[in-house]
Parts: sequence; structure tokens; C-alpha cells
Amino acid sequence: MPDTLATPATLSLDVKHSRFIAHAAPVTTPEAALAFVAQVSDADATHNCWAYRIGGEYRSSDDAEPAGTAGRPILAAIDGQGCDQVIVVVTRFFGGIKLGAGGLARAYGGAAAECLRTATRRALVAMREVELLAPFDELGAVHATLPQFGAEKLGEDFDEHGAKLRLRLPAEQVEALKTRLRDATRDRVRFKESP
Repeated sequence: MPDTLATPATLSLDVKHSRFIAHAAPVTTPEAALAFVAQVSDADATHNCWAYRIGGEYRSSDDAEPAGTAGRPILAAIDGQGCDQVIVVVTRFFGGIKLGAGGLARAYGGAAAECLRTATRRALVAMREVELLAPFDELGAVHATLPQFGAEKLGEDFDEHGAKLRLRLPAEQVEALKTRLRDATRDRVRFKESP
């Protein structure tokens, strides 16, 4: 499973008098990625090139550099570093010496790769959503147990039989949570898997 970044990271690199500043951050939506691009882009820079990958979704921009010399190398760096749910923006301040297509691709891709390589990472955890049905008199045990399994409550509805909780938790914890609650409530809690 790929990693994402634990926190945003920045790296600066000089290549033939041009300064390349890479900014990387964890993101979970394309909107968040584009908001990060807007946040870190420097209007005084020559170019603000970027790429993101969020699962099977990805996009990149050469920001007026020759086609394929910036955005794609940044995306290749994201993939090469085994990252997902990541945006990288590489800002270039032109230093007067042309780098050529190969030099640009190496500089943009290299700045992105080095920024990701030195950043603090965290493992991406596959999450699952489940619904849990519990009688009123078992809710105390249910609520006391959820934090131990990293379960986040997404919603809670009540009817005459008890509560229906929508939970999101690490996929690998679902079976352990079911077992714990079965034992703690004498099998009075029911689970429904969300699609």
C-alpha cells in the first residue's frame, strides 16, 4: 500500500542559476489539491508547475513550460516515491540559463522526488464504513469500545429499538470490533456492511 505525507513539506534546489522550490502536501480531493496549488504558487515566479495523484485520479500542469517537461515528471516522481493522496507544486525562478527539455524534466522531477523522499510519511490505511445496530442499554458499551479500534462516528439515528450508528474505521479493525462488541453485549449488536 502506498504512503502519503504526514505533513506538508518544502525543498529548494538550484539548477544552473534557476531556483526550483517544491511544495508537497497530503490531499484527499482534487479540490483540496487545486486549493494547495493556489495557496503556494508564487505570482512572481516564472512557472508554478504541479501534479497530484489521488488513487486512480491524477492531473498535472506544465504552466507554460514546454509540454511534458514539468507536470509529467512531477507525477512520475509521486508514483516513483510510492505516494498517493499527494499534491506537489514546483515553482521555478528562471536564472538566465536555458535547461532544455531534458534538463527541465530532470529538474522538475528531481525537485519533486527529493521533496517527497525527505518528507515525513505515513502509511495510507484502507478504511471501511459499517452500520451498527444496538439496543439502547448497550450504547454505553458500544461508545466505550469504538475509540480502541480507531472508529469514527459518521452518524447516529434512533428508533424505538435503539440506535443505528454509521462508522468509519480501518478495514483491518472491522472483524476485531465485531468480536469485541459481540462479547461485550452478549451478541446483541448487529452489523451491516456499507457498499
